[in-house]
Parts: sequence; C-alpha cells; structure tokens
Amino acid sequence: MTSIAPTHRVSFAIGNEHTAKGVVDALTEIFFEGQAAIAAFERPDGRWDVTAHFAEPPDQVLVRELVANAAGTEVAEGIAFDTVEAKDWVKASLEDLVPVPAGRFVVHGQHDRERIAANKIGIEIEAALAFGTGHHGTTRGCLLLLDHVLKAWRPRRVLDLGTGTGVLAIAAARALHERILASDIDPSSVQVARENARLNVAGHLVQAIRATGFSAPHFVAAAPFDLVLANILANPLRQLAAPMAQHLAPSALVILSGLLTHQAPGVIAAYRARGLVPVRHLRIEGWSSLLLRKVN
Repeated sequence: MTSIAPTHRVSFAIGNEHTAKGVVDALTEIFFEGQAAIAAFERPDGRWDVTAHFAEPPDQVLVRELVANAAGTEVAEGIAFDTVEAKDWVKASLEDLVPVPAGRFVVHGQHDRERIAANKIGIEIEAALAFGTGHHGTTRGCLLLLDHVLKAWRPRRVLDLGTGTGVLAIAAARALHERILASDIDPSSVQVARENARLNVAGHLVQAIRATGFSAPHFVAAAPFDLVLANILANPLRQLAAPMAQHLAPSALVILSGLLTHQAPGVIAAYRARGLVPVRHLRIEGWSSLLLRKVN
C-alpha cells in the first residue's frame, strides 16, 4: 500500500468574490495542477475563505507576494501556513461535497456520478472552485425556484445572467431541451461554463458568451426573455433592474439570488419599480432567492 505524505496548507480570508477570484487566478497561474489544489468558498457573512494544499512546502515569500499583488498586503500578512495530517486530501474533499438535491436537480461531482437516481437530472460540477457548485445556498435556492417554475410552465427564451460554472444554464437546458443563453463578465467563467455544458451533454444547448450586463448584441437578438436567472450579488442586481425589465417578455419570470436575507427588500423594491412583483421568497443559510413576475 502506498503511503500518503503530509500536505502543506496555506489559508487566508478575503473580503469579496472579485478579489477571491483574482487571488485564485494568480495562484493557479504559478502553481500547476499536481503542485497545489486551490479552493475558494464564500461564508455567510460575505467574506471568502481561500485554502491551498501543497505536496511540498511552498515558498512562503512567493505566496505572500502573489497574494499581496492580487489582494493587498493586509490579506498577505494574514496568511497562515501549516501542515495537515497524512491523508488523501483530494479524496477527502470530494467526499465532503455530497450530492446536493434541489427538486428534480442534483448537483454532484464525478465521484457521485453513478449514484444519481434515474428520475433526477444530475448536473456534474467539480469543486476545484466553489463559485456555483450547488453547495452554496444561493445556487440551491435558484435551482429550487427553477424546478418550481418548470412544474407549471415551459419558457422558451431563457437567459442565465452571470453564469459562473454554468450550473443554472445547464439545469434549464437539460430540463427544457431548449437553447439557453448564458453570460458572464469573467472570460474564465465563460470557458468553464462551456466545458461544464459539454461535460453534461448540453454543449449544443448552452451558448455561453462574455458580456457586461445587457450590453452585448446577443441579448437584443435573443430577447424578449421568458425567464431570466441571475445569481450575482445585491448591488449589481439592483443596477440591472432597468435593463433587465427592458429585455423581458410580458408576464416573464425572473429568479434572483446572491443576496443576503436583509438585502432582499432593497432588491425587491428596485424591481417592483420596474414592474416586477415578488411571487416566492426562499431563505437558505442566511441567503435569499427571489422569484419575480413582470406585470406591466
């Protein structure tokens, strides 16, 4: 039996998603697959925990320099370096990420592929980065609301705005067997969404594009939308209320998430002012997911 050596851990906290992505990108650019495994997870308070495991002791000066460049010296000074017990930490991390059910959908990793029931729609998303693996309350809330909507209605023109890993677009495509437009401001997320769509046999249905807000011509060509999914953050969601309303069909539905429960009233008010009223409000682990309908 092959022995498993101890691994070396680097961990620190960051204030927001954008900076967390920047740090992860900076570290993965330097440390190749096999040298390190890097993960970022959002906490209920909105901050992000970043953890990297190394097979060999990392160059601490280099790590601090990379983090300082991407996130500032204060974050770099808060980095903790330690050694964890000898175990297969990749296997252990995957085992911790059990399949997440959300109505007819089940988000899972490759290791659970064979365990998904035949009457469920399995969506395989690996957890190298947890920006939309289904293990976060916002993603699960969106999937539950999507399942609720599809029980009574079949939208034809669907947009996943801020797609991230593509999990929501893939879910809609697999359930509807319709083409779904997915967009993200981050080009690496667009590539990940495309790869995940292909992995889930939905590559021919999910069109993932890079776009900021509703600025790309693709939106004009595809609109008006019957259903929009947007799992982003509270401030961008409020700013998108007006342009989103302009791209909606009569009686369209909108599923919003990425906001803490106390931020929900402000988001609801912004959309109500644009003719959208709340239909459902899910609260999961301190996060809110909203279902809105356009009434005028």
